Amino acid sequence: MASPETKALLENENRKQGMQSDTMEIDLVELMYRLLEKAKYIILAALLGAIISGAYTVFRITPLYTATSKLYVVNSANSVIDLSALNMGTQLASDYKEVFSNWHVHERVLQKLDLPYSYKQLNDMVSVSNSESQRILHIKVTSPSPEEAKLLADTYAQVAQEFIAETMSTQRPNIFQEALRPTAPSSPNKTRNIILGFMLGAILAAGIVVVQFIVDDRIHSEEDITKYLDLPVLGMMPSQRQEVKGNKKKQPHKKDSNTKREETEK
Repeated sequence: MASPETKALLENENRKQGMQSDTMEIDLVELMYRLLEKAKYIILAALLGAIISGAYTVFRITPLYTATSKLYVVNSANSVIDLSALNMGTQLASDYKEVFSNWHVHERVLQKLDLPYSYKQLNDMVSVSNSESQRILHIKVTSPSPEEAKLLADTYAQVAQEFIAETMSTQRPNIFQEALRPTAPSSPNKTRNIILGFMLGAILAAGIVVVQFIVDDRIHSEEDITKYLDLPVLGMMPSQRQEVKGNKKKQPHKKDSNTKREETEK
């Protein structure tokens, strides 16, 4: 059996825990009300973020265009061997991807087109991919000019044909599809950037409101005194500003009474 003192201590601890949980719930409710009060500023910040992001995307980011040409990898001229070696053709397609990072291929492309790019710049502009179950290489070239993107994609396909046949002792791959001139930029994504700007502006504004709410430890009302100091409110005293305003409002009445007295004396 617990002693009366132990029971009293346990009851006090339970009350303190209950008061802390209630205070936390009230704080969260007040925070939600504060966010609702500042909702118009949060929306304005979100709209401003969307406008800034959209303007930056349109006026500061260079649009890029992507053109794609395709090569079909042939394993052998004998159709019987081809049917029995589909896996080998797929493996060759994976090996051919390394051809497009070879500096000899970049040099041949530069000689044909006479472009002012370095090997590293060309390597960053070109990407090659293929599916595991296919023998088709997708050659994608990204450039600020749609015409240049198409020209580079077609030239890389032609140069790769020649380089593979000369250096890898395999049959020359076929051009499966020439690149089309892109009509719309592949990047940047204006819609995505505007949405991100909208969300970033809203989160930033809401974060400022939350920080101000947490840092603000001033007493704003009678309820704050009772809640934080656990003291009863006996009465309220008007501030000096209210007294000054009251005196200013009463002064015109005195002037009016004085003027009335002067008029009666006359």
